[in-house]
Amino acid sequence: MSAARSALAGAGLVAVYTGAIAAADGITKLIAGGYAAPQLFALSSGLVILLSLVAARKSGEGLRTRCRGTMALRSLLTVLAAIGFFQAFRLLPFADVFIFIALMPLIAAALSGPALGEPVRPAVWLALTLGAGGLLCLMPAGHFAVDPGHLWALFAVSTGTGSMVAARYIARIERVPLAQVFWPNLALMLCMGVALPFVWQPMGLADLGWVAGYALFLFAARWLCAEALRLLPAYVATPLMNLQFVWMVAIGWWGFGELPGTGTMLGVALVIGSGLWLVADEALPERRAARA
Repeated sequence: MSAARSALAGAGLVAVYTGAIAAADGITKLIAGGYAAPQLFALSSGLVILLSLVAARKSGEGLRTRCRGTMALRSLLTVLAAIGFFQAFRLLPFADVFIFIALMPLIAAALSGPALGEPVRPAVWLALTLGAGGLLCLMPAGHFAVDPGHLWALFAVSTGTGSMVAARYIARIERVPLAQVFWPNLALMLCMGVALPFVWQPMGLADLGWVAGYALFLFAARWLCAEALRLLPAYVATPLMNLQFVWMVAIGWWGFGELPGTGTMLGVALVIGSGLWLVADEALPERRAARA
């Protein structure tokens, strides 16, 4: 596959990913106040594991990996990120969490050179800086205090980005997207299962249905993410993932009555514009070579 087709295919996968992960985040926001994190994650991870096993059996794709150490690191970071995002969505408005999610491209760019040997070119840093400028517009007006919710969000995006960089490393060596879904969720289920007896609360059928929906969206999102990171560098994929804000705005408005202002929409435009710039730059390596 040519560089241009790989970039466009990866961008398409990320676009679908944003819808799936935003739906999962919306369900987290909906039920996070009623149940402890171990209960939600233990049940949903168990369902994701079942979906992974069924998909592996039907497709013939194995769940083994040659990158055992990196997969273990990715699994640990996934567990930490899940805890962080659960707490952040519980303590912060929906749009506020996105402010920190938009930091993920900068963190990915900083990690890509030393961790993956993918140094970031000056043009890419310029695009990422444009996206960072959009963050200033996304900051809530008059809000300068740092509370525990913001610290949880920063912790979540840091560990979550580390997990994506590890996924990119694995995807460059072998194509095992189902393994990248199965093992992190197995780690999440085992870790949360330890605490489950101490926090368990009975769940109605409606809430069980929400958990099942969350697991389905999460399975789809993590499979799509693993495939996208095979085709795109992490510092290109993560800005595109900020497109989920379009979905988050819709979910926040429809489900929680949180409508962003003009400054927020300007920030969104800058963040999305920087992501499109990165995709165009990644899709045209021949043009970069000609200019050089």
